[in-house]
Amino acid sequence: MKGMNDKDAKNYDNQNSPPVLGGVSEGRGGKKQINNQPYLKSFRRKLRNNLTSAEAVLWKMLQHKKLNGKKFRRQHSVDKYILDFYCPEEKLAIELDGQGHFEMAHSEHDVKRSVFLEKNGIKVLRFENKTIFESPEGVLEEIKNFL
Repeated sequence: MKGMNDKDAKNYDNQNSPPVLGGVSEGRGGKKQINNQPYLKSFRRKLRNNLTSAEAVLWKMLQHKKLNGKKFRRQHSVDKYILDFYCPEEKLAIELDGQGHFEMAHSEHDVKRSVFLEKNGIKVLRFENKTIFESPEGVLEEIKNFL
C-alpha cells in the first residue's frame, strides 16, 4: 500500500481479508462476527434449496414481510448454529423440529443451542413440524406474540 511500511501493509491485509475456515472475523466496533459465518455459506445455501415440507409451508407465511411487516431469513447462521428462520429486527429464531429432535442426543444439542442463542440475546421459538400443518394460524399467532 502506498504510504505504508511493509509491516503496516501486512497488518492492513490481514484485517481486511476474509476469515479462514472456521475463523471468526472482527465485526463493527471490534466485536466478533457471529452471524452468517463464511465457512457455512454453501451449507446454508444447500439447506435453503432443500427445505423440508414444514419449512416450505412456514416460509410461505413469513416471506416478503407478510407477518407484521417483519423480515425473516431462512437458514441464517449464528456462530456454528444454522437457524431455520431468523428475524434480525426482533432477534427471534424459529426452529422447526422433526421426529429426530425428540431423541435424547438431539434434545441435548437443542438445549445447548438454545442456551447459546439466548445468551446472545436471541429468543427461540420451537414448533413441531406437524403443528405447522395442523394449526398454521396458531403458529402465526404465537410468533406474533413474540414480535
